[in-house]
Amino acid sequence: MQIIFVPNWVIILSFFIVWPLLQLIVTLIFNFLNPNLFNPNFFILKEYKWEKNGQIYKTVFKINKWKHLLPDGAKVHKNGFRKKNIKTFDDEYLNKFIIETGRAELSHWCQIIPFWIFGFWCPFFVIWIMLLYALLVNFPCILAQRYNRPRLVRILENNNKRIKQLY
Repeated sequence: MQIIFVPNWVIILSFFIVWPLLQLIVTLIFNFLNPNLFNPNFFILKEYKWEKNGQIYKTVFKINKWKHLLPDGAKVHKNGFRKKNIKTFDDEYLNKFIIETGRAELSHWCQIIPFWIFGFWCPFFVIWIMLLYALLVNFPCILAQRYNRPRLVRILENNNKRIKQLY
């Protein structure tokens, strides 16, 4: 419900200022949250039966064709964790990588939520455009995290099986 009336140029300018600002704020908040909140067994982050082996992401979403084009949000924060490539296969690194995929996924879900804020100064129909924008920008990143996390968990589990076989 529009309660603030501003010229159209201000509305358009707000799209370019408010969206990045909101996304940056959400990202910074998530960077300071306790890593234990992003456990891969948490009900939102866990792998569901219909996701097994990432087949739905490969066949329906063709993720392998576009995943490499996604930006790495680690550049936003000086201590950000880069998720473009696996740098090593040691357990500590893989555990951190798994946690960071959870952080990234939940952050992107939360970056969709503020679309309604534009309703304060935009006509009603714009809210739907903002929702569509938020989904288009964040959903590919969510898919990438949901696809990568179970793969990383399997790598970590295989590492642990190999270690147990040695002893």
